[in-house]
Amino acid sequence: MKVTVIGAGSTYTPELVSGLAQQHHRLPIQELVLMDTDGPRLEVVGGLARRMLTAQGLPVKVRLTTNRSEALDGADAVLIQLRVGGQKARLGDETFPGECGCLGQETTGAGGAAKALRTVPVILDIADEARRRGAPGVRIIDFTNPVGIVTRSLLDAGHDNALGLCNFAIGVQRWAAGALGVAADRVAVDPVGLNHFSWVRRVLLDGEDVLPRMLDQHMDKIVERYGFPADLLGDLGAIPSYYLRYYYFHDQVVAEQREQPPRAQVVADVERTLLEMYADESLTERPALLEKRGGAYYSEAAVALLAAAVTDSGETHVVNVRNNGTIAGLADDDVIEVPCRIDAAGATPLPQAPLPDEMRGPVQAVTAYERLISRAAVTGEERLLRKALLTHPLIGQYPLVQGLVPRLLSTGAEHLTRFSGVRNGV
Repeated sequence: MKVTVIGAGSTYTPELVSGLAQQHHRLPIQELVLMDTDGPRLEVVGGLARRMLTAQGLPVKVRLTTNRSEALDGADAVLIQLRVGGQKARLGDETFPGECGCLGQETTGAGGAAKALRTVPVILDIADEARRRGAPGVRIIDFTNPVGIVTRSLLDAGHDNALGLCNFAIGVQRWAAGALGVAADRVAVDPVGLNHFSWVRRVLLDGEDVLPRMLDQHMDKIVERYGFPADLLGDLGAIPSYYLRYYYFHDQVVAEQREQPPRAQVVADVERTLLEMYADESLTERPALLEKRGGAYYSEAAVALLAAAVTDSGETHVVNVRNNGTIAGLADDDVIEVPCRIDAAGATPLPQAPLPDEMRGPVQAVTAYERLISRAAVTGEERLLRKALLTHPLIGQYPLVQGLVPRLLSTGAEHLTRFSGVRNGV
């Protein structure tokens, strides 16, 4: 089996290698191709990947390349973890919205829209080439943000073997197991909603829902971990995704952003340190500092998901898929993030109880935004961009839209090629 990683210069890649080691008993990969456009960075990260696999005694051939076509030739699975424009573009996403008094964040609001516009065309180009050059039925697993919008765009383009993956669910599952003092494999979580816009409504310990007990007996731990006040958690009866803080406490977060350095600067500093560590040829395992990079368990979850599909296991994983009637009130072709049965045929969403009003309403609004921004990313139509921002719950005022659009289009403009020749299209 040949697995290709696009964006393998990412500092997350060592975590991916750890996941491969854990799953190698049922995912016998003969060749791992690490591809990135940044050759020197790839050499550093790839060197650590080789040393980790050697230390594990795994007979996996690791090949590094900056040639995407070569990387995709004959690939059975393609994992995508790229960042178009790098941390410089992320810094723009996190800062230009603040000029209009809006939230600056890389996956939601106007910053998330900018990232989607840069990212979707690149991902679609990769997927199209993978379909031409990869093995028949090549699988695509994307954990490039914004995952929900990227997944929608892939599925709309006919890439039915594509799945989107986030680390929210596995993060809650691992934390809950620790809070309960039990092994992680005894715990399952049942989130519902959209990528970066969901709630865990059940925490299952050996099949029994213990979330009500946790909210009663471990509320202090939940508040400490997720930062939401106890009264809000009690009202919801659920654990919200961290990203819902941007909605529930928008004005507070915007005020904090005025006083704090952008997250992009913090991450860039962590990445520099990580790359220095990776270059140490005595290092043969992922360093603990990687957890401060954010996105813990992404790669581990990706490899477990791939193994479930390849082995036709029928396991449950939380992924981004078409709604197809799973969440009442959404269109069948909307993309949701819920537990799914994973087998060789793909992902089948598990049944979900209807969303209460306080969840269903916001989900419908964000879904409408995602539909519009996905179309804007593909067509390059500025009118669709304006409509998308007008629909987003964190923006929603036309004067804000008028201020945000020119800033968005000038930030990282070199990566917004689809907007270069299209303006105000219908």
